[in-house]
Amino acid sequence: MSEVQSTKVSPVATAPDGGDAPASTIDRAAVEKVIDIMRPAIQADEGDIFLRDVDVATGVVSVELTGACVTCPVSTATLKDGIERILKKRVEGVTSVVHVGAELAGAETGTAVSL
Repeated sequence: MSEVQSTKVSPVATAPDGGDAPASTIDRAAVEKVIDIMRPAIQADEGDIFLRDVDVATGVVSVELTGACVTCPVSTATLKDGIERILKKRVEGVTSVVHVGAELAGAETGTAVSL
């Protein structure tokens, strides 16, 4: 059985003046790396996750959940209790994770699937 190593990715730049205080920045590559680590678990349930945006000013990471995640009744719990928690722990500066699937599909409210 293979063991997954826990790696904390902390890409925080130093302050512009060269001081010790970190500048407020999130490395998009670090977020992508952590999402790539989580992706197989989501794909095992026939879903997927795609990084859509990283707002470095607010720390908000926007993702799109696809496949079975679109109609899954626990996808919100997966997003907040799983994906957001892991990203906050492993990438400094992440404040929240939001799902943008409905906005990308052009829906104003509800889910990306209509009957």
